[in-house]
Amino acid sequence: MPLALLVLAILLLLPVGQAQAYVGPGLGLGALGAIAGVIFSILLAAMAVFWYPIKRMFGLGKKKPPAGEDDPLD
Repeated sequence: MPLALLVLAILLLLPVGQAQAYVGPGLGLGALGAIAGVIFSILLAAMAVFWYPIKRMFGLGKKKPPAGEDDPLD
């Protein structure tokens, strides 16, 4: 079934002719900025989800006590 949909999509896109439209620099840069923003937000969300387990695995963010201060035998 997915192969049939792929073949159908390719066949429907083949006869498309040239579009008579002008994409100016403002619209082009705006579209690129919007696409980059979506991609960046997805990457940032993924990093936010995975950062805490990675931080915990490597022990980052733990404050180490200065040597000799927490020794109860002194």
